[in-house]
Amino acid sequence: MTASTVSPVTTSPAAIRRRIRSGAFQGHTGGQAPGYLQGNLAILPEPYASDFLRFCVANPKPCPLLGVGEPGNPHLVGLGEDLDIRTDVPRYRIFRDGELVDTVSDLCHVWRDDLVAFAIGCSFSFEDALLRAGIRVPHIAAGRNVPMYATHLETNACGPFAGPMVVSMRAFKPRDAIRAMVLSERQPLAHGAPLHFGDPAAIGIADIMTPDFGDPPVMADGEVPVFWACGVTPQLAIRRARPEFAITHDPGHMLITDRLAEQGA
Repeated sequence: MTASTVSPVTTSPAAIRRRIRSGAFQGHTGGQAPGYLQGNLAILPEPYASDFLRFCVANPKPCPLLGVGEPGNPHLVGLGEDLDIRTDVPRYRIFRDGELVDTVSDLCHVWRDDLVAFAIGCSFSFEDALLRAGIRVPHIAAGRNVPMYATHLETNACGPFAGPMVVSMRAFKPRDAIRAMVLSERQPLAHGAPLHFGDPAAIGIADIMTPDFGDPPVMADGEVPVFWACGVTPQLAIRRARPEFAITHDPGHMLITDRLAEQGA
């Protein structure tokens, strides 16, 4: 076991957050804290928060809201009593005027009193249900990050926030693909049922082996690609809105909450 891995069977969400906070866990969080909701992260200055909230409400598939913070408050108590947005995600992205300028492991040096944090549901959360049903999840089995792709599917614009939908992909045998669709539909806070399966070109993906985010996919002959809405979608909307400052998670490096995935509470 390396310093950036931790057993998903015996480790609680709070324990993983403590390891992230101390720097002992720095990897992607796929397969961690099975049964609990993981969250994408978007942090914006207060003047942008209202429009971004409307963007999430208008686009519930890629942006299912788990929690919204108060300006300057790094704690989302409803998602975890000891949770601190500034330190409890393995890697963050920092944007200035819509451009990615840095990737960091904590936000203490850049946190501001006007920042509003948004936690958005993640498809990692339903993967435990697939594993418990005996369905192999390719990127977990391979120890990789999930592949993610920008599509030609457009989101509903709100104020300056707009842009294409991002999807995550997992490939299954046809029988397992159907079961994965049914199981994921039960978890709307983790993006729910997939948006598409089959031909990636139908949603604007030119080369499935070259994702825009994450690692290249693991696919075997006869497997069907299945695509879920992805919480990286807001990162493209933030790029288009070009706020003077913004923070997101690094794709695949999520906020692990204390909320149960299947109950959503």
